[in-house]
Amino acid sequence: MKKEKRDLILAFESSCDETSVAVIENGKRILANVVATQINSQKRFGGVVPEVASRHHIEQVTICLADAMQRAQVTYDDLSAVAVTYGPGLVGALLVGVTAAKAVAFAHHLPLIPVNHMAGHIYAARFAGEIKFPALALLVSGGHTELVYLPKVNCYQIIGETRDDAAGEAYDKIGRVMGIPYPAGRQIDELAHQGKDTFNFPRAMLNEDNFDFSFSGLKSAFINTVHHAEQLHQNLDQADLAASFQQSVIEVLIGKTVKALEKYPVKQLILAGGVAANTGLRTSLAQAMQRFPQTDFLQAPLKLCGDNAAMIGAAGYVAWKGGQRADLSLNAVPGLEFDWIK
Repeated sequence: MKKEKRDLILAFESSCDETSVAVIENGKRILANVVATQINSQKRFGGVVPEVASRHHIEQVTICLADAMQRAQVTYDDLSAVAVTYGPGLVGALLVGVTAAKAVAFAHHLPLIPVNHMAGHIYAARFAGEIKFPALALLVSGGHTELVYLPKVNCYQIIGETRDDAAGEAYDKIGRVMGIPYPAGRQIDELAHQGKDTFNFPRAMLNEDNFDFSFSGLKSAFINTVHHAEQLHQNLDQADLAASFQQSVIEVLIGKTVKALEKYPVKQLILAGGVAANTGLRTSLAQAMQRFPQTDFLQAPLKLCGDNAAMIGAAGYVAWKGGQRADLSLNAVPGLEFDWIK
């Protein structure tokens, strides 16, 4: 039996507040995935401070690189290419990863592969199973909420996106009001399972004839409800508040996704992004997918929903095989969007 060729991608991720370096074999096997988180530093500020994030990346990137190479038990001569997130994200944070990747690629004469961070989130699902095309991806992260149509490999079309706050941003903002430290998503999810949807918060844009999202109104309704109760010296049930907020988010996400699935007959739905780790969303979407027995439901592994370099390595492998390359003029693009290729 012929042995499969061993293609190794060294990947860098530094778009926000996680410094990560990974080594990925053939786009689907993790040999190493080192993640240095800044949560303890950033929670002091109630969110990510870009300058603080950049300084942490500078301190951690070479440490993570050495650790990843050691864990993977490979040398630079074994590598096939270097992949790196070049956007979207915080410009200073992105530049650290881009600079490190360019240095390694230049020093070891390796191809440099530019990766869209959101494509990385999609391809995190590849570690749970093969991606089948055409596919639809629901991307729910701290800074993005998008429905992306994938007609073929390495081809993306945003068919719906948030017009204001992303779902993850809304979680963190209402978390501050509730006194929950950053990042608030996991604790709100846990609280939601202990409460009931008693506040009936708005389901914005749910019945509109599009696939876009809006969570700013929900955030405002939540904050106004809490502040009004405080003025009246009323104590609101924290679990019910969390349950009501989360139910609104989930119903909108699932409602829009179902509409998209009805219009775009796809072989697979992919759930990915940081908020994809939310157990309420995962359970409810799995139930909704029973309406589409011909469509597979592929979820990014829980440990790979947050920012990490393994997902960048998986997306980078696909881009590399598709002939994508960058030269040493590659720069950070904080507002990067998907390029729709017809």
